Amino acid sequence: MTTETTRTGSAPSGRLPLYDATAEAASSVVIDRYSTSFGLASRLLAKDAREHIRNVYALVRVADEVVDGPATEAGLDPDLARTVLDELEADTERAIALGFSVNPVVHAFARTARVTGFGAELTKPFFASMRMDLERTEHDDASFDAYVYGSAEVVGLMCLRAFVHRAGRPTFDQAELVAGARALGAAFQKVNFLRDLHADFEVLGRSYFPRVDIRSFDEATKDRLVADVQADLDHAARTIRLLPSDARNAVGLAHALFQELNDRIARTPATRLVTTRVRVPNPVKARLAAQVLAGRAPVRSKAATRQPGGSS
Repeated sequence: MTTETTRTGSAPSGRLPLYDATAEAASSVVIDRYSTSFGLASRLLAKDAREHIRNVYALVRVADEVVDGPATEAGLDPDLARTVLDELEADTERAIALGFSVNPVVHAFARTARVTGFGAELTKPFFASMRMDLERTEHDDASFDAYVYGSAEVVGLMCLRAFVHRAGRPTFDQAELVAGARALGAAFQKVNFLRDLHADFEVLGRSYFPRVDIRSFDEATKDRLVADVQADLDHAARTIRLLPSDARNAVGLAHALFQELNDRIARTPATRLVTTRVRVPNPVKARLAAQVLAGRAPVRSKAATRQPGGSS
């Protein structure tokens, strides 16, 4: 049943806010079902920022599912998956322009984009990277950099917009903070590549790291990749203090969780890393959250200072 408009032709009050809230609730379900780490970190944000971060995560996850398995399991071939991805991008662009989508996850994302002030300059690189997953199984240096930028660094920039849009200062324009957001996004993505080496290669037929063959993956290669992630994490850590105060704990916890994951990967023998997905146990996540909330920087593991080439 539809509701009549007023005599002036304007939409009735109360219906759009209800749809907004419903769309944001749908996005909240996505992050809670797919990521305990990001879900935990997002709970430390103020309500407004928390909703925006969840809205961003949900669209990113839905797009990822088009290219990472569920669409294939539903019977879509690569050409049809690309058509679905193209339609998702078109719907996203239209929703950002108009402020409405019949897809609740897209609607929530578009609301965040409109409120916090980003658009195609960040969404186009993201969808371009998602499209690469349907077109490439290996990367060179240039395509790897482009993929990481579009799939992860721009997501960091979307989150940065959500953190600073109410800050009352031109924080987003500070090159140091922008670089930090990109570094943190890159670190998250590279860690995920490392922990998913087996699944990416054996299930999806992909190899993301240039010149890395999982069949000859060794300690030296692992240490080199862990060190690259660590450089990104260290860069990001130096910029967290520049964030608005209500975002520092959440970003600090996300950083701590992925620091712990990188340390665990460093301690995992290369031969095991290519067959096992490294995880951070829930009790450890809870401990890290408590440390962040208490204002104590989590203690770095020995893996952070071990010499390249060693194993444990």
